[in-house]
Amino acid sequence: MKKLKNETALLKQAIIIGEAYANNRGYKKFSGTNSAKEKIESLYRLLVNDKLIQPLKEEDENQLNMKHRLAMWISKQLPKDHELLK
Repeated sequence: MKKLKNETALLKQAIIIGEAYANNRGYKKFSGTNSAKEKIESLYRLLVNDKLIQPLKEEDENQLNMKHRLAMWISKQLPKDHELLK
């Protein structure tokens, strides 16, 4: 797994955009008590279910790989000249 530049910032952006996507899909908003781990797993599973990202192999499904997959997803959604991709 190749680490992306600005992966942490990309993950934060993925959570923000992923939450908006989930709300548009009819999911209720995440509450303030939801941890980042819960948000990451929920967003990952939603995007896999909607076939927007490829699922990880079952043995590779862990928090680190889910974070990386979300960062990869958002990096492909952002414009090529976005500051996080530089």
